[in-house]
Parts: sequence; structure tokens; C-alpha cells
Amino acid sequence: MTQELIATELTKDNLILIRQLLGVTQPELAKKMGVSPRTVWGIENGDQKISDTFVDKLLVAYKDLAESIEVQFDWISLTFPDLTSKQVINDILMIQPDLFLERPTSQNFYTREMAFAGEKNIYIQDFAPIKNPETQAIEQKYGTTLYLTGKGTRLFEKALLEQNITWRGFFQKARQYRGHLTRLDIAINDKWGLLDMNDLVKAVQEKRFWSKSKSYAVHGNVDDGWTVNFGKSPFVIRAYDKHKEQASKGFDTDIQNRVELELHQDKAEYVIDEWFNQDNNKTLTEITFDILYTYLWFTDKSIEEKLLKADKVRDTIEDSVAPMPAWSLLTALGHKMKFIRQPKEQSIERIEKWVLDSVVPSLAVLKKTGHWAEVIEAMNSAELSSEQQKLVKATMINAITQANQKLTINFEKPKKRYQES
Repeated sequence: MTQELIATELTKDNLILIRQLLGVTQPELAKKMGVSPRTVWGIENGDQKISDTFVDKLLVAYKDLAESIEVQFDWISLTFPDLTSKQVINDILMIQPDLFLERPTSQNFYTREMAFAGEKNIYIQDFAPIKNPETQAIEQKYGTTLYLTGKGTRLFEKALLEQNITWRGFFQKARQYRGHLTRLDIAINDKWGLLDMNDLVKAVQEKRFWSKSKSYAVHGNVDDGWTVNFGKSPFVIRAYDKHKEQASKGFDTDIQNRVELELHQDKAEYVIDEWFNQDNNKTLTEITFDILYTYLWFTDKSIEEKLLKADKVRDTIEDSVAPMPAWSLLTALGHKMKFIRQPKEQSIERIEKWVLDSVVPSLAVLKKTGHWAEVIEAMNSAELSSEQQKLVKATMINAITQANQKLTINFEKPKKRYQES
């Protein structure tokens, strides 16, 4: 990313909007925070700046506000030029090898795939060993790619939890093995409904936005939910209605909307470089929102064509056109939010949901007509495929990693979500 990142801060307009969303008056806000009413009045009138201490007190006073936005990884792909899939499992992931199903593949020019529990959530692709027909020697070609999908990142966070390793530690280890990011998705979860996808789509249609990329596309509808993409690979910013998307699949979520940064190759590496850069000392959350603020901006009114042709387009727009309040608040408040981990166990919820929705009614008919015994007998004698056996094992087993060989495993972490240190 050659564009110098721009940082944003909370403004008086942001505070006014926060207070309106909380449904409190200036004196009520001041009392709850433990500050003088004059402080709140002074900030909202532009006589006083918002200090970090003020923001910290605000987030302590209003827990829902403090948890209104979360940041987490949602897709990770890493290429290791010098490793095989089995070495990635043992040395990088440190997950028990017998939980992976080995099968042939032709994707991405690879010939072998190792899938955790037989499913493509955590999987590695590489080259299967081949026998040289002339020498009869087994030859191994090196080079492999690790894929952690959206669900895969949550499953792998269970392994990180067992090993007492942070994401930062994981990426540091990956770089020691010459791992190079080919894709990194960072999700910004709007749990408070700060954004309204109908408003964002309307803003796009009315040209009330500025994007570093001239490419954008709108998909969906009011009923099923909107998705808006800005840019093309290697860098895409995507906003969509997460709640409706999950509802369409039969799932529930406390996330209302999601904004994703999808970064490929050097764009992805840039994020980790900035995170590891001790000179700027920025958190991953700060870097994420700096990128979002720098590359995409919504306004309250249409942007005149002449402003888009100015020498310093972004500065000119911000000086001339008021921002969209919700987007301005998201980018500014986001700086103070948490990068979280949300570890999940391998589950059979997808199979269970299918059975409950599609099979149970038929089973009820069989039970009421006296055929239940045959069903139970068939279940007991059914033979599971290799994929199904891996899924059963990964679901039943307590420790998915090799951590018990080296570390003290802590299974008693009380929080489903917790902050990345």
C-alpha cells in the first residue's frame, strides 16, 4: 500500500451522535461517566477536545458501547515454499495429525489436500510424494498453502487457546518458516447497528462517497440484505448485512452489519508489517481503521465533480462536505475497540440442523407407524466414511492440539470472546 494511512479521532459531532444513540442528555451522560456537565457541554460546543481519558471513561460507563464494534480475522491463507502439508500441521498449526483427512486434489496446481475433520475449514494443499519410475525412489516436491476459512479461523483459535499462543505469535512463527500471506480478511463487526445498509446503498447510488478505487458494485435487495464492494483484488472493502446473511442460512448472530477488508499478497503482508512495526506502536485495530478511513469515506451530501478532480481530493472533500454521521462514528470509535478471538470447537451443527429440518419429520412418521426399531438398527450398523470418522473424532476429542506435550492447557477460559493481547 503506497497510500500513507490517515488516522481519525472522535469529534464533537461523533459525541453528539453517541449521546443520541444512547438516549441520554448531557447531564445524564456526565453523571454516568463521572465528569462535570461543563466538560460534555464544552466538547459538544467545540470549546474542548475529546481526550483519551474522556473516551476511556465513556466506554467504561457504557459497556454496550464498548462492545458495539469488534475486529477479528475472517480468512487467512499462507504459502510455505519449503514445507509439506504434514510439516505445516506439526510445526505451524501444531494440531494432532490424525484429525486430518488426506485426499487427492487438482486445485491450485497441487495434488494433495489435508482437511481437518474432513471439512474445508482448516485445510492444507501440497504435492503428494511420487515414486520415480527409473530409480523407484520416493520424491517429495516442497511448497504448500494453508487455508483458514471464516469458520476455520474460529476453529484454529481453539488451538491457539490451548497452546497459549496469540495471533501475533502465530504470524511470527509463520515468518520464521518463510510463510507468506496470500490472503488476509479482517472483519469489522457492527453489533450495535451503527450502520444501515439501506443508507449505505443509497449513498452509493447518489454518489455520496469517495473511494481510493474507482471500482464498486452493489448486490442484493432490501429483504435479503445488501452487499457493497469497493475495489478489486488485491484489495477489496466489502460492507454487508451480516444478520440477514446468517438468517438466510438458518443461523442467528449478534452482528448486525459487517465491513470486511479483503487483502491479497503484498497488501496482506503490509498489514502484518505495520502491526510488527515497533516505531509506530499501533494495535491491529488501529491499523484496520486507519486503512478503512484512508481508502473509503461516505458523505452527507453528493460530492461535486470538480471536487473529485482536485489535487488533494480527500482533503478537499472533507473540508467541503460533511461526513455521513454513522460512517464517521464507525471509523473514529473503531480505534478504541477490541481485536477479539472467538474460539469454537469442531461441531456437527450443520449435520444436526439438516437432520432437524429435513429428516426428523420423516423419522416421526416411521416411529408412529411402528418402524422405529428398524431405524435404530440401521443407525447402529451404518458404516461411516473416512470424512465422517474424522468429523466424529474431531468433535469428541478434548484437545485438538499437541499442546499437552509442551504446555499447560487451559480449558477454563471463561469468555467466548476475548481480546487479542
